[in-house]
Amino acid sequence: MTEPVTKLDLRAVTPLPDRIEKYLAVCEEKLGLVPNVLRAYLFDIAKFDAFTGMYNDLMLGESGLSKLEREMIAVVVSSINRCWYCQVAHGAAVRELSGDPALGEAMVMNYRAAPLDARQRAMLDFAALVTEASDTVREADRAALRVHGFSDRDIFDIIAVVGFFSMSNRIASATGMEPNPDYHAIAR
Repeated sequence: MTEPVTKLDLRAVTPLPDRIEKYLAVCEEKLGLVPNVLRAYLFDIAKFDAFTGMYNDLMLGESGLSKLEREMIAVVVSSINRCWYCQVAHGAAVRELSGDPALGEAMVMNYRAAPLDARQRAMLDFAALVTEASDTVREADRAALRVHGFSDRDIFDIIAVVGFFSMSNRIASATGMEPNPDYHAIAR
């Protein structure tokens, strides 16, 4: 890769363990690229494993939330936190999963302007509250989600996705992580 992944000089462990090479090959095959966020973690295999383990569990694992809903949460959190990398990467995922390029753009710019159903709006309003002021969340906020059919497990998953992306946003922004250029063309 010729372009820097981050503004920090974090050099990948060489050679990479075979299991990591295989993981990256699967990414290349399924996504058509190796996300720069993964490349950024290759300087420390334990951190790579922790990051990918949590990401895979939260974003791809068993949940009452759809993959699209989890990506929508990622975009809302990243938009609030002004994380360039995650807005670009997860905005592309929303475009692709929804089949609606305008939805992906609206989610990045202002999810409140997006054409969402009442369930999605409640979920994203809660995600925004947790992102901006988690200490103010009360039982009434969780109860409002239950009205829209979210289970307590779903509510935990919303909170966990918000927490993960709040951390990831800070790492991506503070390291100067650059989004893969390919993300800009996905599902347009």
